[in-house]
Amino acid sequence: MNVQYRQAQEEDLTVLIHMLADDPLGAKREDLSISINKKYIDAMKAISDDPNNELWVVEAGGAVIGMLQLTFIPYLTHIGSWRCLIEGVRIAKSHRGQGLGEQMFEHAIDRARSRGCNLVQLTSDKQRPDALRFYEKLGFVASHEGFKLAL
Repeated sequence: MNVQYRQAQEEDLTVLIHMLADDPLGAKREDLSISINKKYIDAMKAISDDPNNELWVVEAGGAVIGMLQLTFIPYLTHIGSWRCLIEGVRIAKSHRGQGLGEQMFEHAIDRARSRGCNLVQLTSDKQRPDALRFYEKLGFVASHEGFKLAL
């Protein structure tokens, strides 16, 4: 599939939020009944202003059809290395099953390499078995147990 990658802009927020809400788990996290609020705008600005964060959109035919966020993290471990955290991966329903996810991860991994990262990591909700299988197919290994604490 012929696609273009670019950094997300504030004008993309509506489409991005709809993609984030377009599954059973996302629908619980996002509220499409409200308009774009200050929290979303502030989050977008914080991501844009942070040199260690990148929010990418994927376009085809002038429409945004995918998104992902990359966060570059310095560590003292692994001899002071950098790693890349991939989050917020979404593909519009109309474009799923066409190999776009693999292309998006190639892009993300290339970005991580270009930033000098020696590790790429991600988290995925255990309630997303298809996503877990997809990540394993790409070579990711479920090597750690993750924990969250809601505040």
